[in-house]
Amino acid sequence: MVFSPRIKLGPLADLCQRLATALHAGIDLRTVLAREAERASSTTKRRLSAVSEAVKRGETLAEALAAAGDFFPDLFRDLAEVGEQTGHHAEVFAQLAEHYRGQLSLRRTFLGTIAWPMIQLGLAVLIIGVLIWVMGMIEKMTGTKIDPLGLGLIGNRGLAIYVAFLASVGVPLLLCVKAARRGLVWARPIQRVVLRLPWIGRPLQTVALARLAWSMHLTMNAGMEVRRALRISLRSTRNARYTDQIDRIDAAIAEGNSIYEAFYMSGVCPADFLDTLAVGEQSGKIVESMGQLSRQYDQQARAALTTLTMLAGVAVWIVIGAILVALIFRLFMFYIGTIYNAMEPF
Repeated sequence: MVFSPRIKLGPLADLCQRLATALHAGIDLRTVLAREAERASSTTKRRLSAVSEAVKRGETLAEALAAAGDFFPDLFRDLAEVGEQTGHHAEVFAQLAEHYRGQLSLRRTFLGTIAWPMIQLGLAVLIIGVLIWVMGMIEKMTGTKIDPLGLGLIGNRGLAIYVAFLASVGVPLLLCVKAARRGLVWARPIQRVVLRLPWIGRPLQTVALARLAWSMHLTMNAGMEVRRALRISLRSTRNARYTDQIDRIDAAIAEGNSIYEAFYMSGVCPADFLDTLAVGEQSGKIVESMGQLSRQYDQQARAALTTLTMLAGVAVWIVIGAILVALIFRLFMFYIGTIYNAMEPF
């Protein structure tokens, strides 16, 4: 579900770090989960309490997390199970904490950069709404209908229509963004279109490759079976370009092809990724190779995020400019029309 409760990225990173520290110190998992449930708040507290109680009853951590539904991300649930099976809980949670902190840092950078243009856009939209309402108040006081925008929107009714229009644009956009972030199937066609857009597709691909390389490094380092590790890693990208290839790559591995051959046949990965994958597989150091590659892609992802932020800022400025130009033009035409009507009797 698009709007089903999900733990926030910051609390999730902190949770992973505390779990890693406590488990590394030798504290029992049941004790750790009970403490986390006590210190959590609101929805997180209820979910963690349920997980803690399930583990106390003898269920595995994987079973307890699965019962929590979509509240915890897929990657967190899958790797928690791997850590449980391999006995590397502390190491897995430590790397998850590092990963989620990196994601949080990227998100904060993006939101911090785009905040001011979005505030300006919000003010422009608000000013238009106030103007529509004020024109209705003037009509009530003077009996004269004044429509400087030329849209037929005046007063409370006009404002209601204006707000409905904004909602009809904003709500679908919000749904698409949230669905894409959660990797929902119905959002993939929209992702495919976005990935073809000039100057946008490449940065998004770089971000996805950084996640893919990091996830392969972590899952394989934790001792996960190869086919499952690749499925989880591809799914973690939340990018249709790679999630669409999950079944194809899995089938290629099942037929006896190497990891390099499976990714090569998919045709979605760049040459540097494939070269690193081939060298790592041939040398038996694929975990180390993916770790090094993930760090390189992480640096590229930060540069890509800067590009995306710049493009988003330009897009917002274009929207603001279009609104202001249209508003100034309509007001100017209204002013000229008023002067003309006043001079007409003469």
